[in-house]
Amino acid sequence: MDNPTLVAVLLPFIAIELGLMAWGLWDLTRPQRVVRGLPKPVWAAIIIFIGMVGPAIYLLFGREET
Repeated sequence: MDNPTLVAVLLPFIAIELGLMAWGLWDLTRPQRVVRGLPKPVWAAIIIFIGMVGPAIYLLFGREET
């Protein structure tokens, strides 16, 4: 696989990862958001450093609906 093809294949995954990360961080920083289990700075680190899985973990298990 040459470089342009590889970039074309990876670009949607990069866009999805950045979108999930932005959504998770935006949701986390809302003042009325209550989180479960861990403090907000730890959830932010999980969202940023664990890649695609981190935002999914936060969005599925870290948010507490009020």
